Amino acid sequence: MMNSFNRRNFLKISAITGAGVSLASTVKAFDFGGKVEAGKRVGIIGLDTSHSEVFTKMINNGGPEMGGYKVVAAYPHGSKDIPSAIKMKPGIIDAVKAMGVEIVDSIEALLAKVDVVLLESNDGRPHLEQALPVFKAGKRIFIDKPVAPSLSEAKAIFKASKEYNTPFFTSSALRYDANVQKVVNGSIGKVTGADVYVPGDIDKNHQDLAWYAIHGVETLFTVMGPGCVKVSRVHQEGTDLVTGVWDDGRIGTVRAIRKGAAGIAGTAFGENGIAPLGPFSTYEPLVAQIIKFFQTGTPPVSEAETLAIFSFIDAADRSKRKGGKAISIK
Repeated sequence: MMNSFNRRNFLKISAITGAGVSLASTVKAFDFGGKVEAGKRVGIIGLDTSHSEVFTKMINNGGPEMGGYKVVAAYPHGSKDIPSAIKMKPGIIDAVKAMGVEIVDSIEALLAKVDVVLLESNDGRPHLEQALPVFKAGKRIFIDKPVAPSLSEAKAIFKASKEYNTPFFTSSALRYDANVQKVVNGSIGKVTGADVYVPGDIDKNHQDLAWYAIHGVETLFTVMGPGCVKVSRVHQEGTDLVTGVWDDGRIGTVRAIRKGAAGIAGTAFGENGIAPLGPFSTYEPLVAQIIKFFQTGTPPVSEAETLAIFSFIDAADRSKRKGGKAISIK
């Protein structure tokens, strides 16, 4: 919990928790040049988010669960105009260089050196443009949140993936939170509803809930599943409360907080009990899923579920414009 926050401060706190080390601490240097097994060279696009540093630490300093994969090269550029991302980039570049990662000056140069890709650019707007050469090269790719700034652009990324027959997936780390997965695996029986809260900072270039609150939306959909048919939103300066009604009558809510204490967590209600969701603790389960995807080529999160999440986000924006009117999702 934080008495005051912004999106970048929350990411920094999350990164420290997830990595188990301070971002300002001395970074271990890795010497693996030329020793990475064929097919396991990882490249990063975008060094303007703490995820790039944290994921590199976990992969390059990991044990058998990392499968021998190593981050070997990175193209640093992502957002061109989000001040917090631009400010963060020099420090992340230095940190990953200290871990033996080569910095390259183009995505094309990156693709010549790697087998799989983490697209980490903080800004969702350039993701389609940056993912296209990766799709064309046939290299498996994880695209971090937000996958796109809007529903229409999320659809365009999936269309391109299919066109070039190159799989990808996108996911919040909250999907793989231990408490969330307990509920998914039946700890309280069938889920009858859920309430989630999340920092709700808004960026003018992204649909409102896509910028950061998407972590809460994904938590909700992870336990509720797809099938949301109606969305309504109450919007105030410091808080949004978004309510979804599922096709079987279940109700789920997301509280997006911009004033006062916040975190990412919630409550799931089930036939056999009530269970906590979150709070966020580590990126390790997500990174393990990314490595598994690199190995198998099978996305652990379906296109249908990701687009259902973005349909919820899109409907919430339409509800806001209509003063909170319920919006049907077809």
